Amino acid sequence: MLQLVALRAPHLITVDEVARAHAVSRAHMVKVAHQLSLHGYIETVRGRNGGMRLLRDPAKITIGEVVRWSEGSTEMLECFNAQTSNCPITEFCRLSVGVQQATRAFFKVLDGLTLADITANRKPLLSRLTPKSSLGTL
Repeated sequence: MLQLVALRAPHLITVDEVARAHAVSRAHMVKVAHQLSLHGYIETVRGRNGGMRLLRDPAKITIGEVVRWSEGSTEMLECFNAQTSNCPITEFCRLSVGVQQATRAFFKVLDGLTLADITANRKPLLSRLTPKSSLGTL
């Protein structure tokens, strides 16, 4: 949703348009829009000509930050949390160490990627996500 809102900027885009573009449920997209609004990424405009628009500069929104809050815990294994882990081999486990390193590498890449980066190829993305009749307004 955030990518499509950025692609359509400065124009408003509706939840229905996003749901159609990605072939996902409108109800789910309403929840996503609400969370994006709560976290200060988008502004929602009510009414007949309403929709959503970006509130922040896409070059200042890292994909890592969005993934962290949208996915919740980044603890991929139960043993990552010392307070709740019941694993008897945590202190000797090389798998745990490897997965922790992989998780850090994953977020390092996403922290270096911005919303501006993933919307730089605007035209080809919009050609796949927007019905031809809507492209004239972009």
